[in-house]
Amino acid sequence: MKRVIADPAQVGADTLDRSDVLTGITGVLQAVILLATAVVFVIWFHRVRVNGGIMRPDAFSQSRGWAVGGWFIPIGNLFLPYRTAKEIWTASTRFAPDGSFREVSAAPVHAWWAAWVLSVLTDRLFSALYERAGTPEALRDASAVGMVCDLLTVAAAVLAIVFVRKLTTMQTVKAEQGPYAAV
Repeated sequence: MKRVIADPAQVGADTLDRSDVLTGITGVLQAVILLATAVVFVIWFHRVRVNGGIMRPDAFSQSRGWAVGGWFIPIGNLFLPYRTAKEIWTASTRFAPDGSFREVSAAPVHAWWAAWVLSVLTDRLFSALYERAGTPEALRDASAVGMVCDLLTVAAAVLAIVFVRKLTTMQTVKAEQGPYAAV
């Protein structure tokens, strides 16, 4: 980009075409990986929602179908899955030995969701900037936003792994050891 901005005539068409092809391939690979991961994640999300409903049916404000459907509602997909995730978290938390509610930090839920929403919003910004980029400088700026988006997506993925592992462990322990925590 520096060479194109400094002197566009010095950069050959082959170099520009190669850059476009590599950008396209990268975009397709990212889309395929995201789609495959999203399918597996939504199946897991529905499964833990069903488990949560068995463990504590009174913890939910939505039916179990929203664990899948909430992801596909425009604008709603920015908050409906988060509400479901928090409710699953609550349902998966064991009670104190005396039967009272025991608070377990929901930081994994909050961190994952914040990173995910930021990555989605940044991706929308990147797409708009990239489509409108009419100059090398605008393309460079759009690419910088795209890199930030990719970093946020990686952060969201890492935090999703933390969330998945913690919630799965919580449900496994609750199923194996019962709804009441030991003293």
